[in-house]
Amino acid sequence: VKVVESGGGLVQAGGSLRLSCAPSGTTFSIGAMGWYRQAPGNERELVAVFINDGDRTNYADFVKGRFTISRDNAKNTLYLHMNSLNPEDTAVYYCNAPLLVRGRPVWYWGQGTQVTVSS
Repeated sequence: VKVVESGGGLVQAGGSLRLSCAPSGTTFSIGAMGWYRQAPGNERELVAVFINDGDRTNYADFVKGRFTISRDNAKNTLYLHMNSLNPEDTAVYYCNAPLLVRGRPVWYWGQGTQVTVSS
């Protein structure tokens, strides 16, 4: 079982991207799930998360008003909609989510997807 991200790429400043995260080999379980990022030389940092199984979310200050986290339970997919991208958003973006393993939630990191924003 694993978590798989997709949707990264190269975009010009001011552009948009949508990242997707989906489970492989199982399904999402209950619990908090979200997006993190890590730029070269920096620690991994929170971008946006669903705090629980409802609609409560938490965003990093540097993405408020630009990024939106969403999920489609029918498609078993988590999204990160990124608008007004700037070069400081360049990083590897990771999904962290609970997967159903032997009847219990186990949190997994994806392999990451590169987002590069050119000026």
